[in-house]
Amino acid sequence: MKDGKKKGGHRKPPATRRTSRKKEIVSNAPGKISGASGERAAIVLAAGQGKRMKSKWAKVLHPLAGVPMLFYVLDLVKRVEIQRTFVIVGHQAEQVSEAVSSSGVTCLLQDPPLGTGHAVLQAKKALEDFSGSVLILSGDTPLLRRETVQRLWEVHQKERATMTLLTTRLANPYGYGRILRKKNGAIARIVEEKDATPAERSIQEINTGVYIIEAPFLFDGLGEVRPNNQQKEYYLTDLIGIAARRGERLAGAAADPDEVIGVNSRADLATAEGTLRKRIAARWMAEGVTILDPVRVRIDASVEIGRDVVIHPGVALEGNTKIGEDCVLHACRIEDSRLGERVVVKDYSVIEKSEIDADASIGPFAHLRPGTVLRKGAKVGNFVEIKKSELGEGSKANHLSYLGDAVVGKGVNIGAGTITCNYDGEKKYQTIIEDEVFIGSDTQLVAPVRVGAGALIAAGSTITRDVPPEALAISRVRQENKEGWARKRKTKKT
Repeated sequence: MKDGKKKGGHRKPPATRRTSRKKEIVSNAPGKISGASGERAAIVLAAGQGKRMKSKWAKVLHPLAGVPMLFYVLDLVKRVEIQRTFVIVGHQAEQVSEAVSSSGVTCLLQDPPLGTGHAVLQAKKALEDFSGSVLILSGDTPLLRRETVQRLWEVHQKERATMTLLTTRLANPYGYGRILRKKNGAIARIVEEKDATPAERSIQEINTGVYIIEAPFLFDGLGEVRPNNQQKEYYLTDLIGIAARRGERLAGAAADPDEVIGVNSRADLATAEGTLRKRIAARWMAEGVTILDPVRVRIDASVEIGRDVVIHPGVALEGNTKIGEDCVLHACRIEDSRLGERVVVKDYSVIEKSEIDADASIGPFAHLRPGTVLRKGAKVGNFVEIKKSELGEGSKANHLSYLGDAVVGKGVNIGAGTITCNYDGEKKYQTIIEDEVFIGSDTQLVAPVRVGAGALIAAGSTITRDVPPEALAISRVRQENKEGWARKRKTKKT
């Protein structure tokens, strides 16, 4: 990776959905990595500002599939046999530290930012009693797979290397450090883009910024690193040349370029998002989910989906959403919600922070806002909006209605155009509709109000008082017909 990454300071990270760190967020195979023996530590470099992002937020907190990209790297480390993990923070240090506070890692501040070698040195004191292997990763490489790191550990152990690095080849390697090799193929050193000669820039093999280094050499070797480069920074990559001069064993392992390229710009972020979403879709299809057009579906890394779910094009599943078995999802957006089994969501519906029981039907063009609960078999139809309300078992609101701060019992029919008037300009009030109530079309229920079980509300009524059980409530102006009035009006105009 590029070594010279600048830092700065701002207040808040970008809005990302909270994801439990107890769950695996990367769609790789489970299991621990086997390979090198002895103690292991990890250092994750997350101090960079990422100038090319042109953002006021720390680069590593930008979300991918609903999760800050740094979390993918920490999740990978968590599934490796690592005894200690350190995150080097700098730009927006407080916000990055807060974001990872529940991850069981130790954050170390790099201030001022003087390069990747200087960043790693921040862990020297914390690892002064450590003599094992150190895995070094960049916080902006969220697509790195567990299998690739396993291969790196295996090479490191097999070669009995002091330092093993992960490399890849790019057709256009602009911006990355190049791998310089000896005539016998052994790694000699790494040269950064800004310090490379034209001949060196033509080399396609690059450094990915992923290393395994034995701790005694790591910190002793960093003592020899000098800022003799255009950036005037301490490059971690200089350790390669130092190891070669000392006769230490160097090794390398190759990686797929798609998983090791760092996110340094918005375009890189979009590319990584696309790759990650393909992985997520492939994972769920392997688990028995039908995704009719994976390219046109967005599923966050934290989403859970049951078997035999059918997902149509245009679906977006976000945050901590759980979809039960046998659901059918047409074009819709579902965020931080739970759907039971056999739920059908029709086109252009939005569901936010809601709970949907089995066999419910939603949409098209429905909007379930936070706090909505639909009980078993409930139906919400065209252009219905529900907020902080419960719709009871088998109840239905099929057309053009708004239910806010309402509790609706079982078997209730909400007629078209019904509104719960829950807000008086200052406070919100509750509407309670008991079991088996029939609400006629174009009814306004002015809260607080209760409609008793089995009651019937006549169409066009405005209900301002409680309705007793099994009563008929009518509240509207008496109709009056004036014979011939329209004809006389027309005659008067002519």
